[in-house]
Amino acid sequence: MIITRRQKIEKIYSVSINTKLQTKHKKMQLSNNLVIGLDYGTDSGRAILMDAETGKELALSIKEYPRWKKGLYCNPVKAQFRQHPLDYLEVLEHIVTDVLYKVPGAANRVKAISTDMTGSTPVAVNKEGTPLSLLPDFAENPDAMFVLWKDHTGQKENEQLNDFSKKWHIDYTRSAGCGDYSTEHFWTKALHIFKIPEIRKVAYSFVESSDWLPAILCGITKPEEIKRGMGIAGSRVMWNKEWGGYPPNEFFKALDPALDGLVDTFNKEAFTCDQVAGTITKEWAKKLGLPENVLIAVGNLDCHAGAVGAGVKDKVMVEIVGTSTCAITVGPKSIGNQLVPGIPQQADDIILPGMIGFEAGQSAFGDLYAWFKRLLMWPLDNIMLKSNIGDAETRQHLRDEVYAEMIPNLARQAKIIPPKDSQIIATDWINGRRSPNVDYELKGTITGIALSSVAPLVYKSLVEATAYGAKNIIERFVDNGIKLKEIIAVGGISQKSPYVMQVMSDVIGMPIKVIATREACALGVAMCAAVVAGVYKNLPEAQSKMGMEISNIYYPNHEYKKHYHQEFNKYLSLENIKDFV
Repeated sequence: MIITRRQKIEKIYSVSINTKLQTKHKKMQLSNNLVIGLDYGTDSGRAILMDAETGKELALSIKEYPRWKKGLYCNPVKAQFRQHPLDYLEVLEHIVTDVLYKVPGAANRVKAISTDMTGSTPVAVNKEGTPLSLLPDFAENPDAMFVLWKDHTGQKENEQLNDFSKKWHIDYTRSAGCGDYSTEHFWTKALHIFKIPEIRKVAYSFVESSDWLPAILCGITKPEEIKRGMGIAGSRVMWNKEWGGYPPNEFFKALDPALDGLVDTFNKEAFTCDQVAGTITKEWAKKLGLPENVLIAVGNLDCHAGAVGAGVKDKVMVEIVGTSTCAITVGPKSIGNQLVPGIPQQADDIILPGMIGFEAGQSAFGDLYAWFKRLLMWPLDNIMLKSNIGDAETRQHLRDEVYAEMIPNLARQAKIIPPKDSQIIATDWINGRRSPNVDYELKGTITGIALSSVAPLVYKSLVEATAYGAKNIIERFVDNGIKLKEIIAVGGISQKSPYVMQVMSDVIGMPIKVIATREACALGVAMCAAVVAGVYKNLPEAQSKMGMEISNIYYPNHEYKKHYHQEFNKYLSLENIKDFV
């Protein structure tokens, strides 16, 4: 039986295609300058089809990574998080063909594609640029897969790298801005993976996912020819114009023989996100249903793309608020080598070409709330669902209802508790601290609990803890001469959690503007694609033409200023808790 494209999509989504939506797009006047932005997050990939001339979003498609969804190749106890390249490729084909299907006549008008991915998320490849996990002998080997950004299995190697670099005649960790390299970054993961004998025997190079996917679309196979993006190179791979690019092989060979020769497999240059990586191959053009002249942009990091999509510029900080956060701003190069202590990434051209980019963030934000939710769900999952009372279907429905309603109910109750009535102080370091002052050995804490403490009160303290973490980053910038006049928030939590956003505004003491899209990252790379296609001359122009409106503004309640100042200082003092665990 022949299965049509429509039937395939209906089968995947288990719903009928909205024919009214298709009719709407048939009537819509499309320009000849359409672009596609591909955003690969931690759990799923999404494609956004945009008309670059009008700035209109035409279609969106999202698909979860199938193997990742099953929890394959991961071991949270060891902080091991790996993703299979087939997840990326299968999602790519689905989401691109899906958005094109939703807008009849759009495919032949697409001029460029740009991608972003989480990082640092690299993979070991052979001389042909093939990830080892795509070879039969390594198909089920997690060490041959992409090492996800939040994988912390290389903690020992990270300590080795930092200690060694500080004794070298040039401390290359300075390229990270704060003087300490992160467990979540490229060279730590390279050292961890390349120390594994069976991997090192076959591996030729190490390639970031955000560089690999554009190379796949362009048909670039040799690692030396891959155009590695400045966003990842300058913020996570120690590329710095001060020492002529990457640190030399001499440094890495002395650090550990396992890294000998690896850096020599890299393209010596790093390329900004508004440059062309290549042209789509005939094979991928056919798979995706696109013309063979579609340009592919240099890859980008998801958080950097999100900042671009949200409208980052001088004196504006973009807070990307989700499971974790990224706090991003830019400044003119005229400020020189003004480093902000404790801020992990700061380098030229990594976010907006022509400007210095600054990137900080929190290792856990929504993840902290999710942990508390799982904690409270334990008796339902482990006792109620196994009970003999009632039928299994009813018990499952009850469990699912509690799961869906828990956080909204906690938020409603927490909202009515005056801040002054809470004596509980929590910290957001449940997954370590990314910035300021990276320290992944820090643990989360909750102090001041009494017999009268109820779940909404504890939840309130967790929300305040994440707000204190954001404030800590902002104050580090301001205290070091980086002026911030505006905060813009994007991401799932900014859209669906008014209570969290209000507490953030109260604690920080500044208004927070929320952009009217949850897909800022996809929008940001769509802007890059528009520049690559020649529709706009640079990213600031694309931002002004394609940017989204403000959907909400949260203003601080100044009655809470004194209280939160005192509580914030208590939060900072809890850093010493690691001396007792």
